[in-house]
Amino acid sequence: MPVAHYSLTIMNFQDYQSAASKTALYPDRLDNLEYPTLGLTGEAGEVANIVKKIQRDDGGIITDEVRAKLKDELGDVLWYISACADELGLSLEAIAEYNVGKLAKRHGA
Repeated sequence: MPVAHYSLTIMNFQDYQSAASKTALYPDRLDNLEYPTLGLTGEAGEVANIVKKIQRDDGGIITDEVRAKLKDELGDVLWYISACADELGLSLEAIAEYNVGKLAKRHGA
């Protein structure tokens, strides 16, 4: 995945999804849910592996270096979530709003 630097002070979901979609260069884009879904699982696995190593090697302490690695991998997770949303014709904003509503109902809020 190409790395680009954006100088936006505040980025909302719509801005992020739009910017991320410009870097989504994979086979059959917008007709290939499998590709970003498999990428998402791979990146989520990388996050989990880092967290596992925090427990195994660092006594559960998160260093600045590890935090930076997690930030990088979580960014990749977000990119793949955005690509999955594009494949489904959904916006990240709509997904986020739906999820918050679902959670509020679940918790009686």
